[in-house]
Amino acid sequence: MSLLSSNIKINLGSIRERMQDAATRAGRNVGDIRLVAVTKYMPAEYVQAAMSAGQHCFGENTLQDALGKQALLHNPLNEWHFIGHLQSNKAKSIPENFAWLHTLDSLKLASKLSAGATRSQRTLNVLLQVNIADDPDKFGLPAASVYAFVEDLLGAGLYGIRLRGLMAIGRRNDSPEATRANFAALRELGEACAARFDARHFSELSMGMSNDFEIAIAEGATMIRVGSSIFGQRPTAAPDYS
Repeated sequence: MSLLSSNIKINLGSIRERMQDAATRAGRNVGDIRLVAVTKYMPAEYVQAAMSAGQHCFGENTLQDALGKQALLHNPLNEWHFIGHLQSNKAKSIPENFAWLHTLDSLKLASKLSAGATRSQRTLNVLLQVNIADDPDKFGLPAASVYAFVEDLLGAGLYGIRLRGLMAIGRRNDSPEATRANFAALRELGEACAARFDARHFSELSMGMSNDFEIAIAEGATMIRVGSSIFGQRPTAAPDYS
């Protein structure tokens, strides 16, 4: 085993142990929490090392970077999540290449995703990105507009996109108490949406990253997005796959 593979295996083991401990403290089953390994700009060999350590759920932020890696990494167990801000002109390629999109925040984007799903005859699981902390540096819907957005989205009858829950990014450098309050608010909003729209499948909460995923688990996260704690410092640009 190479040093790279060994380090990534050790790091994944540490994250999984911390997930288990956090779930136990919260009285939850760790099997209900999906670890999304964030591979933005990481070379394909890093992803392959994670796959060799049993990790098959990966999160990508840019379409070009993701497609380059997917072309090199063929494994039917892999589940790809698009977790970055998405321009609507690139949306049609998402359903055929990803199982999940975490960052839906406009009806225009939803329509483009539906067109891609229709073309590829796929169904895409989607999460609404909510700017739960009212952070001017973050994308996402204001919390106050989520009910109206869900109503409009469901009323549009768009084919091929399945609304599954909410996603948020914690505010950088917030205190643990503020982070916990924001994650709790997202959970409560998700529960309220599920009740309001009688949507039993509206149950996913994507929240928590390397520095705050244990707080997120305590507040009900069903997906955590962890990159640097697994792979180390991220490159500043995508590898060249040409």
